[in-house]
Amino acid sequence: MTETTAGPTPGPGTTPTLRELNKRRTREAISHAATRLFIDQGFDRTTIAEVATAAGVAKMTVTNHFPHKEDLLLDLHEEIVGRLARAVAERAPGESALAALRRDCLAGLDRHDPRLGFSGPAFARTVADSPALVARLRELHEQSEAALAEALAEATRPTTATGTPPGTSPDIPVGTPAGPPVDFESRVAAGLLAAVDRTVFTEVFRRLLAGDEAAAIRAAVRPSAVRAFDRLEGALGTFAVRPGS
Repeated sequence: MTETTAGPTPGPGTTPTLRELNKRRTREAISHAATRLFIDQGFDRTTIAEVATAAGVAKMTVTNHFPHKEDLLLDLHEEIVGRLARAVAERAPGESALAALRRDCLAGLDRHDPRLGFSGPAFARTVADSPALVARLRELHEQSEAALAEALAEATRPTTATGTPPGTSPDIPVGTPAGPPVDFESRVAAGLLAAVDRTVFTEVFRRLLAGDEAAAIRAAVRPSAVRAFDRLEGALGTFAVRPGS
């Protein structure tokens, strides 16, 4: 979520093909053109056709790259949704989910990460002035919490002697109803942990709209985030600890 946007990049150690490079350049051109229009004339008053004209592409090309109009501006939507789950999946041996998410959030504050709400004031105002964009942000954070719950369930799911999750034994008849995909405890933990991250995002965004500089926002919000994670330590400090040391 920045005023200058970029599309997805290939994974480490991979070289993008010419087709992938062209696709990325087209996506960037569309997003850049859309961002300028949205800031200049407002999100709700700008049409997809205007974005296509400004980017020099067909209207269908815009919708192929961005099925949701809101994602033309919120182009980091995939990163926002997947960030918390990824932090849990990549936690170090001996590290709990809480510790991994604390580390990820504080590092994001230190580098003024757009996924935590940092952006330019004009960008922030454009989002705040559009009910559709505000609703889309809320939806992305709900999806992020759901993805985190799935990651926590996966991290804490016991295995059988054969190393397979319970309920997947070949002796169980086909068609036997499966249990809930995400257990109650993982959903509760995800709700608590995602609440800290979402509140950090909201406070960063609020201060941006008030005209605060990024460095001042980081200095004000970081201590509150630390205290919030500290308060969760007693309940979740030993939850979803990755085996090893």
